[in-house]
Amino acid sequence: MLAILVGGVLFCWWLPAMAAPDSGTEIAAGQMAMELFGGLALFLFGMEQMAESLKSVAGDSMKQILARLTNSRIMGLITGAFVTAIIQSSSVTTVMLVGFVTAGLMSLSQAIGVILGADIGTTITAQIVAFKVTKYALLLVAVGFALIFVSRRDRVKQYGQLIMGLGLIFFGMGVMSEGMQPLRSYQPFIELMQNVSNPIVGILVATLFTGLIQSSSATMGVVIAMSMQGLISLEAGIALALGANIGTCATAGLAAIGKPREAVRVAVAHVTFKILGVIIIFPFIPYLAELVRDISPAAAAGLMGADKLAAETPRQIANAHTIFNVALALFFLPFATQFARLCEWMVPDRPLDEEGIIIRAKYLDDELLATPSLALERVRLEILHMGEQVGEMLARIMPAIISGDRVSLTAVRNLDERVDILQAHILSYLGKISRLQLTERQNEDFLRLMEAVNNLENIGDIIETNLVDLGRSRIEHNVSISPPTQEILKGFHRVVVKAVETAIRAVADNDAEAAAAVTRMKEEISRIANSTAIHQAKRLVADEPNRIEAYTIEMDIAEKLQRIYYFAKRMAKTVSEQDGPVEAE
Repeated sequence: MLAILVGGVLFCWWLPAMAAPDSGTEIAAGQMAMELFGGLALFLFGMEQMAESLKSVAGDSMKQILARLTNSRIMGLITGAFVTAIIQSSSVTTVMLVGFVTAGLMSLSQAIGVILGADIGTTITAQIVAFKVTKYALLLVAVGFALIFVSRRDRVKQYGQLIMGLGLIFFGMGVMSEGMQPLRSYQPFIELMQNVSNPIVGILVATLFTGLIQSSSATMGVVIAMSMQGLISLEAGIALALGANIGTCATAGLAAIGKPREAVRVAVAHVTFKILGVIIIFPFIPYLAELVRDISPAAAAGLMGADKLAAETPRQIANAHTIFNVALALFFLPFATQFARLCEWMVPDRPLDEEGIIIRAKYLDDELLATPSLALERVRLEILHMGEQVGEMLARIMPAIISGDRVSLTAVRNLDERVDILQAHILSYLGKISRLQLTERQNEDFLRLMEAVNNLENIGDIIETNLVDLGRSRIEHNVSISPPTQEILKGFHRVVVKAVETAIRAVADNDAEAAAAVTRMKEEISRIANSTAIHQAKRLVADEPNRIEAYTIEMDIAEKLQRIYYFAKRMAKTVSEQDGPVEAE
């Protein structure tokens, strides 16, 4: 919006300065700038409102589609186009892909297919605004407002916001188009447009404008609004569309600054596709224009000059924009694997010592907060990351307790610092999500994820505090755990590790079956705990030194392992129980 305000002031200053003293042409620059940039503001607001409502209506479906993405490049292409058409931001799609690649849920070559699809999805807005239905814009606004104002159901209100946003898009287009009408006879502007007809100039202008406002859809809206008044030719419109394709890479590039290598590679792929595509198509702009004229609807007979351009060019520019991105996707898609290797070569992994020992959140990104369902999915991935740290603690604690020294126990305790850091990041991110407008289902997911994080952190605390202290107590009292007892405790430990790993995976994948498997392990855990108690009772009378201290430590280890399972089961219940509180332990 700041860019629009600055542009409006510069436009007001530029028009009188461009007027020739003897031209005799008078233009109300202030009125024109108000209509042009006010219309653009309405257009952007309507697009944002429509995108927000689409996210709410189709957010869960979009999440499921992304989660079920297969290895098929064609499916990746279709998925990228569908998701981007909904959220109206290829940058947000790119951010999601970074998380999937980082998590190992898809390879970079798969992500490239989705990136190419995202480029197709961004053309949907241009296709919508190219329809000349501006005279029905206020009707859509009225219908949408009525649904929002009258209905008490969230779902109906979301559809109302969608319809109202669509109406505002068309109304903003109409205001911009009418505001530009005086320019049809304004000689300085006509001369300026003749310069823009030079493809290189047109590409540079659109690249800079799109990079400034960070929205290729807004740039295409302005271009089509100009074409509705016959102010630009098809060739000039194609050049501006190509520039908009390059300019939108600025957002992806900025989003990758300071991010992991996976993020940089995805951004590099995005930028490289756009620039290479423009370079390839640049010499063929006249041929693309002829193709588009052949397949696009012709104007009514008798129209000439600017009127003919105004009737034909908007649809032609939208079609050219779509054809370019579809052709670009089909051209590069077969080479996705080779292109992924090129990106990995261009952006190599950092040396291990360069990454440092301070752990960071891998998947939480503020760009996704605009789409709560996707932000919540990113929390699930970060819980998986946190679970990996807890899993490492759990795997190392048993050898350290049974036969380790103080150094190995301290190393396990220090790992809990990573768990605490990730917990703080996740809770902070959940705090940001809590300030968003969540649906009832999203709010339930939010509460379950909050509980899952706390349960996972409790497991880390049991390991870091209780089990480490038991290992130190063994060393202080010079206790030696007998081989039979070691085998029983190790078997108990293996079952608990499996339960924790399954619970973490259940939360990360929202897998109810995995969650149920953790709950079913309760009987096995109880059986092992009972057999451990019976074994320890028999060992209590053994003629061994420090038998009482050994019994106490061994029983405490078993009790703490059982407690860890209870927290794992609580984590699982955040997935399996859709209604009602988790049962008390």
